[in-house]
Amino acid sequence: MRAAQQVSGPIANHAEGPFWDAIGQRLLFVDMLAGALVELDAAGRPTRHEVGTVAAAVRARSAGGFVIALEHGVALLDSALSVVEVLPPLLHDPLIRMNDGGCDPQGRFYCGTMAYAETQGAGALLRLDPDRSTHTVLEGVTISNGLQWSADGTRVFYNDTPTGSIDVFDFDAASGAFSNRRPFAVIDPQDGYPDGMAIDSEDGVWVAVWSGGQVRRYDPAGSLTEVVTVPASQSTACTFGGADLSTLYITTSRLRLPEDAQPEAGSIFAIDVGVAGAAPHSYAG
Repeated sequence: MRAAQQVSGPIANHAEGPFWDAIGQRLLFVDMLAGALVELDAAGRPTRHEVGTVAAAVRARSAGGFVIALEHGVALLDSALSVVEVLPPLLHDPLIRMNDGGCDPQGRFYCGTMAYAETQGAGALLRLDPDRSTHTVLEGVTISNGLQWSADGTRVFYNDTPTGSIDVFDFDAASGAFSNRRPFAVIDPQDGYPDGMAIDSEDGVWVAVWSGGQVRRYDPAGSLTEVVTVPASQSTACTFGGADLSTLYITTSRLRLPEDAQPEAGSIFAIDVGVAGAAPHSYAG
């Protein structure tokens, strides 16, 4: 068991969805409910970009710039993180919002949804194709989190956080369909709940544990191989970054914590884990 080191102050209320911008050599993440996309430089200095609504998940676009999931839809950003186009809304229920997301190897962008009240089964997993058509991939989701593909593109890993189960599906590259859902690993509720995730170049799955103050690594067979501790119980997500993608960055949250509790909560943490992360996929639209 190793400990991650704090690389920023408590700069967010609910930091989520970290993403390493390899071109800009910077860490991007969202302060989700505050509606900000934040970039963090090498010295740990943040620059906030307000989007005027919930900021849920961000990924690079293969054509340049970025795609970001907002409260009820998706927008395209330029390299300076300014909004250049807002696509038509994907959600029309004010009680439902976007949450975590990611891209598959074919360049489709996925984003899960959840109810503000965390109503069981009220969410879904949606997909935005490069042609900008939209599709529902999963229904009956409560808090949609994580989303990573194996190196060969045949398996996809996914978390519906309250279930405590890290699930894996077979993935059809041609259609984007998920099938044959089964548990990959299960976290005891006494230890916390699976939140955002990253995947390394050896197909090791790294999962941030909400209420557990840690990130866990599972090998391709689902066996626990490493635990990284974080001095903030609400660890939300992780991603690989740095010049060689061997630094694991971890986001944390102050959401619903007492004002004087856990002063490090809302900070960014990092650790060199000795294995390179898999390069994240980009949106092809």
